[in-house]
Amino acid sequence: MENGNQYRVGGFSVLPPAVKNLLILNFIVWLLDLSLQTRGIDIAKWLGLHYITAENFYPWQYVTYMFLHQGFSHIFFNMFALWMFGYAIENAWGSKRFLFYYFVTGIGAGLVQTVVVGIDVATSFGTFLPDMNIIHPIDARTINNIVTIGASGAVFGILLAFGMMFPNMYIYIYFLLPIKAKWFVIIYGVLELIAGIGGSGDNVAHFAHLGGMLFGIGLILYWRKYGSRIR
Repeated sequence: MENGNQYRVGGFSVLPPAVKNLLILNFIVWLLDLSLQTRGIDIAKWLGLHYITAENFYPWQYVTYMFLHQGFSHIFFNMFALWMFGYAIENAWGSKRFLFYYFVTGIGAGLVQTVVVGIDVATSFGTFLPDMNIIHPIDARTINNIVTIGASGAVFGILLAFGMMFPNMYIYIYFLLPIKAKWFVIIYGVLELIAGIGGSGDNVAHFAHLGGMLFGIGLILYWRKYGSRIR
């Protein structure tokens, strides 16, 4: 495991610029979404991540879905985790490298979620790319209504990075129970896998969370072996 000190790039800040701007942008989009919903406009139609054959799918959704949230608790816990684990990583890596990692893991989470949804679609229709013009309208609506939103995939990528960079740092669960970061990440990852395989029905994209962690560990291992040109 790496010691975070060898990545330090300047002064320490509890609210470095990338984390700060991500927090601001997420809350602005959330407030805008709330305002538009009162006018009957749902921006998730254009910005939430739809399946690739859905009527409202657009490629940019692999980025924009990360800035939409269902309610206050959804955005609060995502943004709290982003700050809690993200500021230490940004201080260690620098803002550009942190942002690159954040978006790679977020987009990667969306790609994994697409594959998982695609498996369900293929199970139902015998193909990953059903022709929406010929399948039953009820089934078409089902595919069109599958929408993924939230920064959780990227946040899980940040959590993974924290566990790899600061493996022996203690995290206090509910501010009481101490656990080393490496074990916290492993346990959380296993729980997400169990929930995803078990189909918990909690309307949470567990495999997207795992996708963020998967792309995160891949990128970190690549940087360890080949280095990073992002400074």
